[in-house]
Amino acid sequence: MLFLLSCGNEKVLQLPEINHSEITDIKDVSHAYLFYDKTKEDSVELNRKNLISTTNWLINVDKRLTLKQAIPHIKYLQDKKANSSHKNEKAKNYFTCNDTSIKNLGFVEFTNTTYRNESLSSYNGKKSNLDDLGNSIAIAFEDYNNITIASTVLKSMIVETTKDSLSHYLKKCDTINSIILLNFNEELSFQNYIEYKSIISETDLNDSEISNNEFIFN
Repeated sequence: MLFLLSCGNEKVLQLPEINHSEITDIKDVSHAYLFYDKTKEDSVELNRKNLISTTNWLINVDKRLTLKQAIPHIKYLQDKKANSSHKNEKAKNYFTCNDTSIKNLGFVEFTNTTYRNESLSSYNGKKSNLDDLGNSIAIAFEDYNNITIASTVLKSMIVETTKDSLSHYLKKCDTINSIILLNFNEELSFQNYIEYKSIISETDLNDSEISNNEFIFN
């Protein structure tokens, strides 16, 4: 949980929690905050006043926000940095989290992530017509603990699973030159999104590559 003081007003931001983060220390940073504010029409308040384009950006997103609420603001920040006249190619973007394993802050990088407000063309949220899937692994995160994996490697082609078995099936699909395509329901909370991202990053994959494109579907 973070507290921010602004003009005498205290604001509370609930950070998403993860069990483990490989990144726990970042230097030369500036912050942006996405608050959950139910008094706003879209329940989001963005504070970005102190961002410096040449630094690493720590984006603090309230875990109660949905992807539908948060992603447009995140894309806005990505575009703002990419189009800045002052650039530092080494500066990266991170989400700030509470790492429960160390009881301190941890960070999830999203520098090269491209968010697309559409369904995967090869999956499209359906359980049929997978002819175009090829050597890709399409994962649809429907809602909390409801995951569908489509892959030509799987014997049944389509598997419905939960977050506890996600790593197991990812390893079963891990083949040379395969691409993992992530498809998130826009109603997922940011907490759920970060949980899933953390599980995927911790899964020991030898041959598959996770696509930088992430699809947000309704």
